Amino acid sequence: MNNCQLITILGPTASGKTTFAAALADRLNTEIISADSRQVYRAMDIGTGKDRAEYTVNGRQIPCHLIDICDPGTKYNVFEYQRDFSHVYHQLREKEKLPILCGGTGLYMEAVLKDYRLPEVPQNPELRESLKDKSLAELEQILASYRTLHNRTDLDTPRRAIRAIEIAVYHAQCAPEPDADGSLRSLVIGLDIKREQRREKISQRLRSRLEQGMVDEVRGLIASGIAPEDLAYYGLEYKYLTLYVRGKLSYKEMVSQLEIAIHQFAKRQMTWFRGMERRGIPIHWISALLPTEKKIEYTLSLLDNE
Repeated sequence: MNNCQLITILGPTASGKTTFAAALADRLNTEIISADSRQVYRAMDIGTGKDRAEYTVNGRQIPCHLIDICDPGTKYNVFEYQRDFSHVYHQLREKEKLPILCGGTGLYMEAVLKDYRLPEVPQNPELRESLKDKSLAELEQILASYRTLHNRTDLDTPRRAIRAIEIAVYHAQCAPEPDADGSLRSLVIGLDIKREQRREKISQRLRSRLEQGMVDEVRGLIASGIAPEDLAYYGLEYKYLTLYVRGKLSYKEMVSQLEIAIHQFAKRQMTWFRGMERRGIPIHWISALLPTEKKIEYTLSLLDNE
C-alpha cells in the first residue's frame, strides 16, 4: 500500500462508479477527485449525473473535488484538467491521504495517470476559416486522418469537430508524450458490466433523470443566457434536449435518439479503457454488479500487495 499513490476507479456510464468510490473513500478516510468532463460545470446537474446523495456514506459527506468549478458556456479542456488535478492531488497527499480518482472520461484519466505533456492549444483562425463551411461528415473524415487523444464525443457538433481538428493539427506538429518519471503509481479498478445489463441501467437512469426535471434544467440554462449552440456543444443530454426545447425534435424522437447516443457513448468509453490497457495501464476488472462491500474487500486486498 505504501507504493500506491492513487486509486483509480473507472467504468462506463451507469456502472455504479460513484457509489463504490464514495464507500471506499469512507473506509479509507480519504477524498475523491472527479474525472468527468461535464460535471465540472455549475448548474448542469441532472444532465451530467451529479448524484450528490451518493457522496453521503454512514452520515458522512465524502468530499469530491473538480465538480462545479466552471460556468456553463465555457470550454474546459484536458490541459486545464491536468493543472487542476495536480493541485488537488498534491493537497491531499500533503494531508497524507490516498486520493481516489473516479470517473468515465478516459482522456482525462489517462492524461494524469501517464502525465502527458499537453500544452494549451491556441486557436488557429486560418484553419477555422477553411473548415467553417464543411459538413459534419466531412469534418469527421478530416479528424479521422489524425491520431489524436480526442474521442468521438468531439463529433457531436460541427463547432466541436472543428476544435478537435484544430487540436489534432497542433498535436501532429508537437505530439504529446508521457513522462515516465511523472507517471503516477495507481491501482486501477475497472467496473465491468455486461452489455444488456448496461443498456437496461442506462435506460432506467434516463427515464429517472427526465422525471427529475432534466428538460426544465436545459430550459433554465438557455433562459440564463447560454446560447443553445453552446449548450449543445456539451453533447448527449444537452445536445438532444436542446434540440427538443427548440422544437427541432419531438419528445419521443428526443428520448429515442438520446438513448441510442448514450449507449454508443458507453461503448466508446469501454473502447478507450481497453486502449489504456494496450498503452500500458493495467486495469483490474471486477463485476459492477458485485455488492459494494465485496468490491471494497477486493480493492483492499490488491492494495496490500502493491
